[in-house]
Amino acid sequence: MISLEEAVVARITREHSHFEILVDPDLAMEMKKGGKVPIEDVLAAREIFKDSKKGERASEEELKEHFHTTKPLEVAEFIIRHGEIQLTTEQRRKMIDEKKRKIADIISRNGIDPKTNMPHPQQRILNAMEEAHVRLDINRRAEDHIEEVLSRIQEILPISMERVEVAIRIPVEFAGKASSVVREMTKIKSEEWKSDAWIAVMEMPAGMQAEMLDRLNSLTHGKVESRIVKKVL
Repeated sequence: MISLEEAVVARITREHSHFEILVDPDLAMEMKKGGKVPIEDVLAAREIFKDSKKGERASEEELKEHFHTTKPLEVAEFIIRHGEIQLTTEQRRKMIDEKKRKIADIISRNGIDPKTNMPHPQQRILNAMEEAHVRLDINRRAEDHIEEVLSRIQEILPISMERVEVAIRIPVEFAGKASSVVREMTKIKSEEWKSDAWIAVMEMPAGMQAEMLDRLNSLTHGKVESRIVKKVL
């Protein structure tokens, strides 16, 4: 559990009423992005505040009215997932830098310089991102930025990434969330909604296939069916 001195505020407004909690910034961001993090590890204090600086706590009546529960851990998780995490400038800079390095690593591992057929070093990709003025969303995963980053830096740096078309079939009870994940990460070529499933064909860099399917398998408890339709030249 993080100390109160190192914690940051996560807050949400519900019908003009404000609620705050004190959280570990790194673990809270991981949870916000869908990671499986025990809420007990995220919180600096198991309290729901109206004003954390003044130590003013929310009453059980207010929690019941606005969150339909009086359990602090349930309310805290809702605030993290749906509210705003107040990061310091230094914390935001650190997270963005880590995200940039992860993106550069993914592109370096999966892309090549078509002139030499050799991978681009990470630093060369980072330099191209800087030159292209790439801006990242701190609330999105690194993998969700790959397509956009590639489109920006390919104007500066020649990169060839093998692409594949992958067909997936997902049970209808998971289709809504799965569709949102796929649309965040890549391009859908075609899709069909059936009474029992969502079927889609998507195009992506070959190296992203495992990461995409891991995320969908986690979301659907392993109920994703997939196959490579073809390699894209």
